[in-house]
Amino acid sequence: MTMTKVIDPLEWVPASGHQLHMVGVHFDAVRIEGVRGELVAEELIEAAKGDAGPIVCEATGFRWMYLLLAPGVARKHHWPLGVQRFGGRGSRTVAYIGIPALDGNTWPLRWYSEPTPTAPYVVAGALLAACQALE
Repeated sequence: MTMTKVIDPLEWVPASGHQLHMVGVHFDAVRIEGVRGELVAEELIEAAKGDAGPIVCEATGFRWMYLLLAPGVARKHHWPLGVQRFGGRGSRTVAYIGIPALDGNTWPLRWYSEPTPTAPYVVAGALLAACQALE
């Protein structure tokens, strides 16, 4: 018997490598730097029992953690200092986020938590709670 992946990749997840996507179209994003971002992601993953939704980790530089929310959701919340919001109408800038494939070589990006059918996006309320728990 052969096992196959149950996850049906979302249309914005590339088949290989990585690809830039404009924020606000398929998702909004919240960005947190370095260790703080890792701690927030770990808190979310633990609270969601491993199904936290899409979190992209950058392996170089500032080691940004990008937490992907449903389109239009990021602007509805007041994020703490050090948490940057991307997306939503009324934004003065256009931002692009690199999205890695689910498998293969995607360096310098990787999934810290993959999107799943039950968690296609990070839940904004849970993310906000995880950010506030670290303050």
